[in-house]
Amino acid sequence: WPCSELYQMSARLWEVDDWLSAWEFKAGKSQECCNKGDKSRCCDVVLQDELCIPERRLLEDSHNVAVSTSIGKSDRVLLFNDILVLIQVGRLDRPRYPWLDQHTLRVGTPEEEFFLLARDPQAWAIWQWKLKRAVCQAMDGRRDFPLWGRAGEGREPPLCRFSTFTFRSEGRLKDAAYEGEWRLGKPHGKGTLMWPDGRNYVGDFEEGLEHGFGICLVPCASEDRYDCYKCHWREGRRSGYGICEYGNEVVYKGYFKEDLRHGFGILDSTSSKEHPSRYTGHWENDRKSGYGVWDDKERGERYIGMWHEDQRHGAGIVVMQSGVCYQRTFHMDKMVRSGILLLEDDSVYEGNFTRDLTFVGKGKLTANKFTLEGTFSHRSTGLCTLPFLARPKEPLASLSRQLGQVAFPVEQRWEGLLSPFLEFIRSGAQGEMEEFFMGFHVQTSRELRKSQEYLFCHRGPEEAARKVDILEELREPREQEVLRCYLEQALKSSLHPLGKLLTALTLAFQATYSGIGANKHLLSMAQEEVKHYAEKIWEFYQCLLNLAWEVKGQTPPEALKESDLSGPGLILPLILPYFYPELLMLYMLHHEKEDELYCQGIVNLSLFPDVKLLEFLDVQRHFWPLKDVTLSNSRVSCFPVLSCSWFIPLCNRIGRTTVDPREKLDILQQTFEEVERTIHRVLGKEHSLSMDELLPLLVYVVIRAR
Repeated sequence: WPCSELYQMSARLWEVDDWLSAWEFKAGKSQECCNKGDKSRCCDVVLQDELCIPERRLLEDSHNVAVSTSIGKSDRVLLFNDILVLIQVGRLDRPRYPWLDQHTLRVGTPEEEFFLLARDPQAWAIWQWKLKRAVCQAMDGRRDFPLWGRAGEGREPPLCRFSTFTFRSEGRLKDAAYEGEWRLGKPHGKGTLMWPDGRNYVGDFEEGLEHGFGICLVPCASEDRYDCYKCHWREGRRSGYGICEYGNEVVYKGYFKEDLRHGFGILDSTSSKEHPSRYTGHWENDRKSGYGVWDDKERGERYIGMWHEDQRHGAGIVVMQSGVCYQRTFHMDKMVRSGILLLEDDSVYEGNFTRDLTFVGKGKLTANKFTLEGTFSHRSTGLCTLPFLARPKEPLASLSRQLGQVAFPVEQRWEGLLSPFLEFIRSGAQGEMEEFFMGFHVQTSRELRKSQEYLFCHRGPEEAARKVDILEELREPREQEVLRCYLEQALKSSLHPLGKLLTALTLAFQATYSGIGANKHLLSMAQEEVKHYAEKIWEFYQCLLNLAWEVKGQTPPEALKESDLSGPGLILPLILPYFYPELLMLYMLHHEKEDELYCQGIVNLSLFPDVKLLEFLDVQRHFWPLKDVTLSNSRVSCFPVLSCSWFIPLCNRIGRTTVDPREKLDILQQTFEEVERTIHRVLGKEHSLSMDELLPLLVYVVIRAR
């Protein structure tokens, strides 16, 4: 072995150059010599042909200073200035520790460990000193060797080094080339592993195994593509949060346990040619299990509910692109028991039906304030029933029929998503483990997937910024308004644990209620989910706050008293903008008919002349700017505020679903202030508007703005 690859018990020595295994004489002249029993000639041939080069110097020979090895009693040990050679003449079984009572020197290499056995302390000391010096000289690149007792005698080879090595022993690392940091003969720290078949890993190591954050590229069997794993690793296996981009355009973002998907994760195969779909939910042992949302792009439907062993199992809701939705119980992907079917024309069917929405068996269909109850069957002649027709005692309220609240208690929906954040608190909120529990953001590029630059995990500029001590910030005393500002900034930051939690909850919410999931029968389910998020974020903040004081060994101050402005009530208005687009769409669909009537009323009122509209709205007469009302039948606006250039853009922003609700309140505030200034100008004096005076004026402004 090269001297710089070696390590021993007091100062572990190991390699820098290529590996040289124990000598075995298998071919040619050397093997013939061994077969004839001429062992000395065999060794001479090896030494002459393989070891004797001008740059190499012999430092010690076991024939001069007696020493043997734990590998076999007949070994000969040669120490050169650059390599250590063990010459094994015959194949002997390793002794069962007969050398424990002797003077032993433990020598290790990246792939093997053995002992040098000396019969007296003098020989042990000589070999130990010369091994240390040889390693130091090899690492320094120097050829001179100091004599016994000369300068540099006390220097110890470093335990941690940076070097390159190629593994040749059988195992998962066979033929892999490693370049990086070492400790005690094993990869430890930052490094790169590369196999001849194209596999490579760049990241953290600990005790010879992948441990920490790392990126692994695995070539696919067909085509020039790679599977890319950007994950956290533990003892050589994926564990914790990771992002996997497969060569077939499938992407998984979520948690792993012992190399298997386990916990919350998102599997996106929408770009795949074969059965495009997307699953957001819980995993167990690499299979969908627990609560999850599955989008089937081919069928144009979304399943929200329980899973087991990759099959729909338990209560579930299916939402279709046409607006139809139903709630059923599933058993290993098959529908069982009766369910509730809500049609796009607001009809409600309760009973048994097939996946293609065919009524079968006993059921009850309610539509147009009438109920048709009986046994349904589907034959070639059409739908057959044995009906009982009746008018319901109460008016039909299918619009208010809400699904999911009883079937999926809000506390059980995203347990796997919240649990890693709570585990982060229990672990002491260690900064190096934050990405392991709460995820990370990595910039990806398909063009870089085949190059080595991609392996170094380029982070965004915000991720590369210096992280502040979050626990130190939490200990700062804050008033209620200051606390609100702090929470607002924390929720916006992708570096803060609160911000990461909100990002994860937002992804889960959008996966459930955006697109096909925008169904009016899921409004109540979405509303209670957002309220639950506020409670969990506040609970998470309280846990962080308590931990911040416990780290200092102090008792945390009294928590804020529950009120309308503290606790979840403080969090809710801060997180509402992140869920507002989906909530607004659900609300608009739920109140679609009422909104149509309202809009039609606005259109009808906008046709009124100004004076007639003012009279209809009962606007106070002294606010009218025109003195002769009999001459005011024209369509000219009474209030100059309506012709101002600022008002039309504001009205357009009010109508957008993506506007922050707080921004809409600001727009209404500006409108009120402009109306108030106009009133002061018309009256020629300051006037404080009462609600009875203000409301008709605001309605007038809305009508005139269409």
